[in-house]
Amino acid sequence: MTFNAQSPISFKTSVLRLPRKGVPVSIVADEEQRAALSAEHGLLSVERLSAELLVVPWKSDGVRVTGRVEAEIQQACVATLEPIGASIRENIDAIFIPEGSSLAKRVADPSGEFLLDPDGPDAPELFVGDMLDVGAVAEEFFALAIDPYPRSRAAPALPVAPDDGEAAKPVSPFAILRNLKPGG
Repeated sequence: MTFNAQSPISFKTSVLRLPRKGVPVSIVADEEQRAALSAEHGLLSVERLSAELLVVPWKSDGVRVTGRVEAEIQQACVATLEPIGASIRENIDAIFIPEGSSLAKRVADPSGEFLLDPDGPDAPELFVGDMLDVGAVAEEFFALAIDPYPRSRAAPALPVAPDDGEAAKPVSPFAILRNLKPGG
């Protein structure tokens, strides 16, 4: 997968001559950028979004982006559609390598299997050219932190199977629907 995304909070950083201590990047989304983010991610609004990042060299020609993205958003409840406020505070730690880098070559298992450790670090992502859009990186972590199914406290409770020893017996979805029917 190649990482060259376009983002409403785009902030391209040159990775050719990064200092050893890295380059700090601070992003604060303006009103237009927040409106574009809310439209792109299906939100009612993005009240505030900021990111504090550090772009440092990684190994011979890679780049590591660390930091944090914070936001205040409004979403619609999946049950009642009423607005729900949410806070996002997501840590960022991502590694990128240029497309032609020797670091991009993966050593395959002789059996042809690709082994991943689910608790291990993510594999580095590829990028093209000498610029990396760290704004797009911040947006990616922002998007991953959004609750896909927000529910307000006023939303009706989900039907729950009875806990009287019948837990071993599966509950038919049609039985639950029958109970929701008026007079059923």
